[in-house]
Amino acid sequence: MDIQYYGANCIKITTKTASIVIDDNIADLGLKSVTKDKDIALCTGAHADTGARITIDTPGEYEVSDVSIRGLAARAHIDEKGQTTATIYRLITDDIRIAVVGHIYPEINEEQLEALGTIDILIVPVGGNGYTLDPVGAHKVIRAVDPKLVIPTHYNDSAISYPVPQKEFEDFKGELSLDAIEPVAKFKVKPSEFTEAMQVVLLERQ
Repeated sequence: MDIQYYGANCIKITTKTASIVIDDNIADLGLKSVTKDKDIALCTGAHADTGARITIDTPGEYEVSDVSIRGLAARAHIDEKGQTTATIYRLITDDIRIAVVGHIYPEINEEQLEALGTIDILIVPVGGNGYTLDPVGAHKVIRAVDPKLVIPTHYNDSAISYPVPQKEFEDFKGELSLDAIEPVAKFKVKPSEFTEAMQVVLLERQ
């Protein structure tokens, strides 16, 4: 399995049987959409037409191209208390369990944690400023989910026209007290390389 980053909250997961694109709204932010007509599109919030073969944007359980997908209703970062307009996803493919939280309010309840179960990889935005999780909120979600590996998204990038400024990746790195991290263009997931200590992978925007 390969994981690539395309800016904002857009991630592409490629397996032997499927190509899954998450939150490809990057055309609205000055970048080029990466979704193809053979892809599976997952949307954690409101979105335009994806152009994908299959689009999943609501809670529920799905089985597509040997990928098990479960969507969980969640409070979006901008929702009032009691609203749940966002969707958290758990994906299981190639024996890897991935959680994608999107622009949620920085609280995950026990019911959601039970539904997520054990997570190997957590994909979490960190840019903040009222738009999405900030480094503190992202850290809170990470502690609750307790993944083996974290992939941060939605931090500041001069090539992206965010509606509001986003915090730097360095702010997130400082919140977690991380050492220097070398970015990689593509992350090849190898379960044998997971360690007991949580890892953070910084992906270069493609």
